[in-house]
Amino acid sequence: MADMVSVTVTQKQDYQFLVEFGDGMPGLLADEPAPLGKGEGPAPTHMLLAAVANCLSASLFFSLQKFKQDAGGITTKATCSVERNESNRLRIQQIDVEIQLGKETVKLTHLDRVLGQFEDFCTVTQSVQAGIPVKISVKDSNGVRLDSPHLA
Repeated sequence: MADMVSVTVTQKQDYQFLVEFGDGMPGLLADEPAPLGKGEGPAPTHMLLAAVANCLSASLFFSLQKFKQDAGGITTKATCSVERNESNRLRIQQIDVEIQLGKETVKLTHLDRVLGQFEDFCTVTQSVQAGIPVKISVKDSNGVRLDSPHLA
């Protein structure tokens, strides 16, 4: 049986909407940036980036835990390019994700296996990639890029 997830979005004023996630979870005020909105909350593009970055971070943490590894924290930054398409409509063209581990590579083992599988655990990114290219890089605490056949 499929898991069902839902949110409720209610207009407050103009481009401001209250996003409600369900019982026990705080709501979130979303808003478009100026000149349309007032920029008093994240825009839908921010929320998409947050979903991709959060899911990848959690998936990497899950993979590290499978091999009993402590990365010393994970920091993920996601950015996207928004351009006009052939119909002159704004569209996200690509998402770039940079994940930084809190430890240096020499203090972690099984990284090749961790890096080779963590993306497959990320429900959001795997779904988004069907329509938007997502490039992912992982670096250790010294900024050394970790290689894997699956990483950009």
